[in-house]
Amino acid sequence: MTAAPHRIVFANEKGGTGKSTTAVHVAVALAYQGAKVAAIDLDPRQRTLYRYFENRAETEQRRGVELPGASFSVFEGGSIEELEAAVAELTSGTGDLAGGCDFVIFDTPGRDDPLARHAATQADTLVTPMNDSFVDFDLIGHVDAETFKVRRLSFYAELIWEARKSRAMKQLREGRREMDWVVVRNRVHHIDARNQKRIDQALTELSKRVGFRVAHGLSERVIYRELFPSGLTLLDKGQLGELGTSHLVARQELRELVANLKLPLPGRAKSEAA
Repeated sequence: MTAAPHRIVFANEKGGTGKSTTAVHVAVALAYQGAKVAAIDLDPRQRTLYRYFENRAETEQRRGVELPGASFSVFEGGSIEELEAAVAELTSGTGDLAGGCDFVIFDTPGRDDPLARHAATQADTLVTPMNDSFVDFDLIGHVDAETFKVRRLSFYAELIWEARKSRAMKQLREGRREMDWVVVRNRVHHIDARNQKRIDQALTELSKRVGFRVAHGLSERVIYRELFPSGLTLLDKGQLGELGTSHLVARQELRELVANLKLPLPGRAKSEAA
């Protein structure tokens, strides 16, 4: 029996945190390591993830090259049952995914959405990107205005906490994977040391209460916006021309992020990546 693909869900009920950009780069990084990846965009209006991969496919055709990537689709249904059917169809082991799919990546809209909530609670790895500010921190926890200590969990954090407890019970009964929740700090600024220290402390305190890990993500760099029309990523070395020092640093940031997600590469992918 083929093992179920590992579900990676990029979720944050706030927009503008870098979900789609991070999701695309992680998907391509996994593909470069030999993994078979499917990507599902759960935001049929914005469809940023879908458009990114669509642009990538057009660049491949225009330049006559083949680039590692993902089978991709945008989900336009309205029910959980339809979503799960779409996942089963996308990962059924045909076409580009012949032989089975290793990872399914979900990009969710930046708002409260029933399908996004379902995807988040079913994640094997839940990635919550956030900008380094208390505006974004408020999604997962509320802090005291004077001390900046965490006063209570947000609705979203409570939802994931309950989902993780439920998954822990299923893990004991059914051998289900335990959910790994990773809060990724995108666009970290080093100029406001006091604010960064306060966020560090709040994240450390909250992580102990609800059990997420913290990883550094992607910095604020123009290159990520510039790459979108071509669908290229910082990993597509032969397609980018000459890169500056900041671009090389950004590529290393991406590699470190993927490593810190601690995703379970299958044996086939590991051998191909070696």
